[in-house]
Amino acid sequence: MPTDELSGKVALVTGASRGIGAAIAREFARRNVAVALCARSKVEIERLAEELRQAGGKALAIVCDVGVYADIARAVARSRSEFGRLDILVNNAGVIEPIARLASSDPEQWARVADVNYKGVYFGMRAAIPVMELQGSGVIVNISSGAATSALEGWSHYCSSKAAVLMLTRCADKECRERGVRVVGLSPGTVATDMQLAIKASGINPVSKLDPSVHIPPEWAARAVAWLCTAAASDLAGTDFSLKDEAGRKRVGLGPPLVA
Repeated sequence: MPTDELSGKVALVTGASRGIGAAIAREFARRNVAVALCARSKVEIERLAEELRQAGGKALAIVCDVGVYADIARAVARSRSEFGRLDILVNNAGVIEPIARLASSDPEQWARVADVNYKGVYFGMRAAIPVMELQGSGVIVNISSGAATSALEGWSHYCSSKAAVLMLTRCADKECRERGVRVVGLSPGTVATDMQLAIKASGINPVSKLDPSVHIPPEWAARAVAWLCTAAASDLAGTDFSLKDEAGRKRVGLGPPLVA
């Protein structure tokens, strides 16, 4: 198992049961990072944790609803008790369903997206920042989106929640940078995950019309997250780093965007 500057660190990843979150967990484990896998899907995260352990890594599965502060606070505490510290938090958990125009949206479901995408990020940071400040070091990566700055029909819940995450990243940077904690966002662009299936099925806006071949693999996003946790990305604190930008992809060591 290769070692680098992340070797021996401890990371907590939310939404780790599939897609980008699972890819991030595998990338961290590959780099000898102990990983706490958080998601509501018990079977899936336990299966992934066992996979990582079988490969020689350190992994812990924690059933967690990021929309409930007590859940994420317990996850942070358990990560510390199991691994001794917490160096990295990846606020990855996010949902987009149900996609609907405002006039026909379901208020409870709309609010649930806000609970996960917006409040879940705040809850994660609220639980992790005091731990990291006490250590004098830590990195928080918030998974963002181009939707944070681009209004899209049918995505009022997703766009507004990602815009909120962008501002949380900026605010946290102002509060935490001088205390040794780096907070940065990652806007990966469109990624080949189950979320794209729901988007395509909706047929509502231009994103649903994209050919699947243009979506990047989740492993690219995972590599970007790991890179953002290294010293090479220290200048990006407080920003929303985009993989849609060629210069950004080159910094991570990724190739050109996929085309049809």
